[in-house]
Amino acid sequence: MDDLQLRVLPLLALLASLLYFFYFQDSPTLFERSDCSLFSYNHYWIISKRIVTPRGVISGAVEVKEEKIVSIVKEEDWHGNLKRGQIIDYGEAVVMPGLIDVHAHLDDPGRTEWEGFPSGTRAAAAGGITTLIDMPLNNFPSTVSAETLKLKIDAAEKNIYVDVGFWGGLVPENAFDANSLEALLSAGALGLKSFMCPSGINDFPMTNSSHIKEGLSILAKYRRPLLVHAEIPQDSESYLEDGENDPRSYSTYLKTRPPSWEEAAIRELLTVSKDTRIGGPAEGAHLHVVHLSDAGSSLQLLKQAKSNGDSVTVETCPHYLAFSAEEIKDGDTRFKCAPPIRDAANKERLWTALLEGDIDMLSSDHSPSAPDLKLFDEGNFLKAWGGISSLQFVLPVTWSHGRQYGVTLEQLALWWSERPAKLAGQDLKGGIAVGNHADITVWEPNVEFELNNDLPVYLKHPVCRRISPPSFLIH
Repeated sequence: MDDLQLRVLPLLALLASLLYFFYFQDSPTLFERSDCSLFSYNHYWIISKRIVTPRGVISGAVEVKEEKIVSIVKEEDWHGNLKRGQIIDYGEAVVMPGLIDVHAHLDDPGRTEWEGFPSGTRAAAAGGITTLIDMPLNNFPSTVSAETLKLKIDAAEKNIYVDVGFWGGLVPENAFDANSLEALLSAGALGLKSFMCPSGINDFPMTNSSHIKEGLSILAKYRRPLLVHAEIPQDSESYLEDGENDPRSYSTYLKTRPPSWEEAAIRELLTVSKDTRIGGPAEGAHLHVVHLSDAGSSLQLLKQAKSNGDSVTVETCPHYLAFSAEEIKDGDTRFKCAPPIRDAANKERLWTALLEGDIDMLSSDHSPSAPDLKLFDEGNFLKAWGGISSLQFVLPVTWSHGRQYGVTLEQLALWWSERPAKLAGQDLKGGIAVGNHADITVWEPNVEFELNNDLPVYLKHPVCRRISPPSFLIH
């Protein structure tokens, strides 16, 4: 694959509804904005030969009134119903629920030179993502209290182009403070996120199973999830002792974070996830493993936990499904992330797990940084900042690579909309169904473009414009 440039399929992001800025109070209600709709009229029909609904793909029309879906009509059942309201005919284009990305770092406030709500949410809109759930770290200060959550909300208000919600952080300083965690959840956090390894952010230290157990007990009261970065450092330095490992080689970095890191973390997580079973002390809480990279022992442990009745889900990301370690060139630190991109055989096993339902959903793990932190001139994988940026292209990349595995439009909607909506507690999102928010994405599945240096990337952060993307990897 020359320069890892992919032929991917473009999409037209249609934000067919009013776009909300939202956060949660004690109950999951939305704080709404009424000044950010793609269309100027309140009643319209969207027509297509391919509308992806929870009951399958249909040819027909979706009626939207006052930002909600009020009816869905198959083509053979129209009988003149479309005479009411405006009509937007998208022909053969795919009409599907807007994507929900439950794992994005927008770094605002505090590190807007890395990213920010305006640039990040506009890039999301360009990629068909209509809802983002923002992670509690990489911004400064990290979102670990009701007070720091308010800073997030203030930074986002009037600066967003898609719906935005927030995860709070579970860290050692609040893990045993029930009042602090409850205040954070009551203030609007949709759930909590923790790291089982150093996060690289000073005010977001790592947790262990004792912290996680306490967090789950509080989350059970709110029936919200705990998202976990599941890696525990093992003795990987021994792999580098021979002195023959070039820090510009991706294989060197790969040795420093072997699959055993993920396996060790998940094995420890499952000592407390049993509390989430029906009748358990944390029933109502839910454990979600983010960005799974290891399709071996780690995945098998999660499958066993699910079969035991633990309330557990797992996600992976397009970069693990699109790339393999063997393809990454020396010094190309744009590909550094944690957990790392593993070998081609592992990539195939990830696809199998996704298709068979052992991996529940997809997310971007959009994690930009300022360009100098990537050390492009030095190309040192061991020192460069880790994080892949991908918001605008996660849908076309998933579809382009998924077609060789027979991926269907219904599966895309399941992985990118329905299940993420459930994780984030968004009962009125995630599907084209009567009563739901009219968050809709329209895209052309059969038109190709080459994503290379000549293609304009929509709204990269201005500071990062000089960095050309490796295929879909932005910033």
